[in-house]
Amino acid sequence: MTDEPTYGFDTLQIHAGARPDPATGARQTPIYQTTAYVFRDADHAAALFNLQEVGFIYSRLTNPTVAVLQERIATLEGGVGAVCCSSGHAAQIMALFPLMQPGCNVVASTRLYGGSITQLSQTIKRFGWSATFVDTDDLDAVAAAIDENTRAIFCESIANPGGYVTDIRALADISDAAGIPLIVDNTSATPYLCNPIKQGATLVVHSTTKYLTGNGTVTGGCVVDSGNFDWSANDKFPSLSAPEPAYHGLKFHETFGGLAFTFHGIAIGLRDLGMTLNPQAAHYTLMGIETLSLRMQRHVENAETIAAWLEKDDRVDYVTYAGLPSSPYYERAKACYPKGAGGLFTFAVKGGYDACVELVSRLELFSHVANLGDTRSLIIHSASTTHRQLSLEQQEAAGAGPNVVRLSIGTEDSKDLIADLDQALAKACS
Repeated sequence: MTDEPTYGFDTLQIHAGARPDPATGARQTPIYQTTAYVFRDADHAAALFNLQEVGFIYSRLTNPTVAVLQERIATLEGGVGAVCCSSGHAAQIMALFPLMQPGCNVVASTRLYGGSITQLSQTIKRFGWSATFVDTDDLDAVAAAIDENTRAIFCESIANPGGYVTDIRALADISDAAGIPLIVDNTSATPYLCNPIKQGATLVVHSTTKYLTGNGTVTGGCVVDSGNFDWSANDKFPSLSAPEPAYHGLKFHETFGGLAFTFHGIAIGLRDLGMTLNPQAAHYTLMGIETLSLRMQRHVENAETIAAWLEKDDRVDYVTYAGLPSSPYYERAKACYPKGAGGLFTFAVKGGYDACVELVSRLELFSHVANLGDTRSLIIHSASTTHRQLSLEQQEAAGAGPNVVRLSIGTEDSKDLIADLDQALAKACS
């Protein structure tokens, strides 16, 4: 018996989870546009509903196209399983749902996407949950923020909007000591640049809308389960360790072991929250992932070139790109993100808020949109859009102050992008 072959990233991003369609021989994964699936017989149906057999019941829970995407992302991230859902924000709620109870809290980085800060600081209060925000570079502050009701630490690998890189291993050491999971949003880095699970993360979340799809066509999210956490080590996670009334007292961790979180995400999370990813969106994302490594290489190459140009420009106060030798995160980025610091960063415009607003209106190649990770280069003034609902202090802590714009560098010719920024800065700073 020979060992299973070990494939490289470029191969896995094309083949993981996919087989030729058994009915037609179709080589590309079909879009299984169906709501329900015929059971073989009554016993088969009962086994599926009792979680005694894995299969397809209803597309709110499972769908063959989505299943391929789940396996592919889990494989690229080094996880044991994954649950895809309707958006990145849905993925964050799906990640927290099995962990939290009323009165519980999560320790979260101050450097998060503005919508995530709002979700964690405001929306989750309606579930009786709360969040404590800390600078995750201050490891003592992270440890001090954890109390008996803390159920997770949450951070981004490469923070949106500033492009700051997180020391995941250091945070994982703190979460391990506290007996709680570390959740890492890996949207901006993607598994090509960063593998949070290898650095100690318990769960990885994605907005698949961004780099994984890579073409700005569909929204989606994903939660990847490392399979490494002992949910039964204490009584903090009863959803996974205690008897589940809806399944006749089944204990997810006892029954499914390392796949407990994944099975719970489907059998409880998708069943009851209904944050389902549709099969057409899954299909677009699968096609996008096939070129992920090629695109990320170009995103990084262009970002390094453009960030270096901006840093030397007299109209710019500073650039936050961690791939620049001047960045305080440069050495960390080289050590933890050796393939590059991503394609996302901010820069501060001399002239402040008004100059930023003028800049985004004068660009021609860069699109002014609330998205990132597209093949097209994108820009946004976070303080007036994605981070508008935050206080000035929260904006500054997140790296989205009034004088700052965020760039998501695409895969175009870098000379053309520099020329576009040059002409727009000339008009904004005149």
